[in-house]
Amino acid sequence: MKERIAKIKRHFRILLLCLCGLLVASCYQSTTNDDQWSVSESSVYSLDFMKQHHYGLNYNFKVCGDSLWLQSDRPMHTDFKGTYFYDSLYLQPGDLVVVADLAIIPEDSVDSVWVKVARDQSTMGWVHESSLLEQVVPDDSISEFIHVFSNKHLLYFLSALVVLFVLYLVRRMRRKRFRMVFFDDISSCYPTGLCLVISTAAVLYALIQQNNPSLWVDFYFHPTLNPFGQPFILGAFLSAVWLMLILSIAVVDDVLRQLSVAEAIPYLLGLLGVCMLCYLFFSIATLYYLGIPCLLGFIVWALRHYYQHGYSRYICGKCGAKISKKGTCPRCGAWNE
Repeated sequence: MKERIAKIKRHFRILLLCLCGLLVASCYQSTTNDDQWSVSESSVYSLDFMKQHHYGLNYNFKVCGDSLWLQSDRPMHTDFKGTYFYDSLYLQPGDLVVVADLAIIPEDSVDSVWVKVARDQSTMGWVHESSLLEQVVPDDSISEFIHVFSNKHLLYFLSALVVLFVLYLVRRMRRKRFRMVFFDDISSCYPTGLCLVISTAAVLYALIQQNNPSLWVDFYFHPTLNPFGQPFILGAFLSAVWLMLILSIAVVDDVLRQLSVAEAIPYLLGLLGVCMLCYLFFSIATLYYLGIPCLLGFIVWALRHYYQHGYSRYICGKCGAKISKKGTCPRCGAWNE
């Protein structure tokens, strides 16, 4: 009993440290300085532009495409044909630029919004907003992470990789027995909880993308890790992300305590594959209005499976391993009455 209480205290300290990390990381300030640009009465400098386009003057971008071509001369309200790139320059990937000016050209049939960006005092020019946003990413690590994992080709590759990995694990389990979440799980609630939290986060993310995409675009341009003070669904998603991080640390700690390193590595790899499969499945299912019903069914099944097969009521009196019922200990073979 004393050893069980000591383990509970250790897990509580780990969760407390993670919570402290959450509170520290919540004090996040964006690197942009959008509040200092002066508001003009013209349409492009108004708050309506910031509300519709989610960025404004003095906003910082980072070039992520192959190259960003800029027009040196300011576009004019003339017979516009979109052929202004006689005197042009280009920026290389990794260059940091700032929005220096904005212009609306209704005569432009390609894109009426022009943005002037500057890398330094001698390198600046104009570009269509559509072309700009395709080649840049907000100068923020969170925005860069979202940009990378929003790539459709990467998602397709990860989907195929996850399916092949799970099939490999199932085939490996048939030939050689090893622990795996939901099939031959360890006596811990953390792996099951991690799968449930990731599935919930996937549903919330898909709901934001489907029902309120402008909210996600605004979060992309002005990211934060603070779940407080955000719209409910975005705050719930950020809370789920933090909970995923806390549970991941708890899972690794608990798995290494119960299994040897040779057994823990396949188990953690299998758990990673199952988590990725849950994320992909519930993200796609939500787009077809099946995410919430499937999530509720998955939660009921996972909790029932855990309490029937993974929940341990006893501890071995010899080695201290968790056991679900009295009798022979599966680790040391001692008899427990």
